[in-house]
Amino acid sequence: MSGSERGKLVDWYRSLADDYLRGRSPIYVELCSRITGDAEILQLLETLPFPKRQPNLLLASYRWLFGVPDNYATFRERLRQSWPEVAKVMRARSTQTNEPGRCAVLLPALARLPEPLALIEVGTSAGLCLLPDFYDYDYGERGRVPSQRREDAPLLPCSADAATPIPTALPRIVWRAGIDLNPIDVNDEAAVRWLQMLVWPEQTDRQDRLAKAAAIARANRVRIHRGDLLTDLVGIAKEAPKGATLVVFHTAVLAYVAPQEARDEFSKTAQDLCDVWLSNEDPSVFPGIAAAAGPPPKGKMLLAQNGRPLAWTDPHGATINWIEQSDE
Repeated sequence: MSGSERGKLVDWYRSLADDYLRGRSPIYVELCSRITGDAEILQLLETLPFPKRQPNLLLASYRWLFGVPDNYATFRERLRQSWPEVAKVMRARSTQTNEPGRCAVLLPALARLPEPLALIEVGTSAGLCLLPDFYDYDYGERGRVPSQRREDAPLLPCSADAATPIPTALPRIVWRAGIDLNPIDVNDEAAVRWLQMLVWPEQTDRQDRLAKAAAIARANRVRIHRGDLLTDLVGIAKEAPKGATLVVFHTAVLAYVAPQEARDEFSKTAQDLCDVWLSNEDPSVFPGIAAAAGPPPKGKMLLAQNGRPLAWTDPHGATINWIEQSDE
């Protein structure tokens, strides 16, 4: 194992602990921080292909088998004793976190587009982010945007700055479809349980939102295609109704597409196919877009429209800070 690969692995776990977990999941901060200095556990992770060494995948797989550990010593001992079982889950599963809260940062961009809308989500998982018009939104001092569809809609809280264009109503969506290499069926209890494993244990509000969103998805079936975003997007886009603004969007997906040339190829295809391409990704995913946005805040994603930066966003939709520049 090269030193550069070990360094990348350590940085992966340290970044999750320091930039994303801190203040949100004390137990996962402890686990990820301690792993960075534990040569034996790092060696176990290095027996897996690099993409399968992902921190969230390890944490969710351990939790799937054994629940949430009380401390690092318990976690370490169980992991050492049961590594073949944990590794088997990690090889079979992927981090298809389907956080409906991300709709709260997508909504300001969607709501200002010409209606009606037709949506295609790339890397859709269970399709929960394809239902933004079924949720209630709470932007704190900026106000609320209620759903007119469900009384039991989950409430998605999001702290928005003064520049964010908060809508007064939800957009009219007439068609929606998703694409994913391995779609999650919301009628499959085990599949939904895996989604719950990906929510950090202290975040019970996210668990509640996930359960409510999954119930809505079961009652309002969304067409999800099993396919590759690099090869199958064209065929799905052809099914969209004429006269609707076609929006292709994705959030925290393209980081799993490599190399950079493949991401750039996808972005060109998406923009050629649709009226609006919305990307909500780590700033490293599209360096050219990020360069126009200025220095990235730690732990934030970059929302962009057709390659133009719009806002810095929380990975799970908790905050949005609008940075779009005026054409004037």
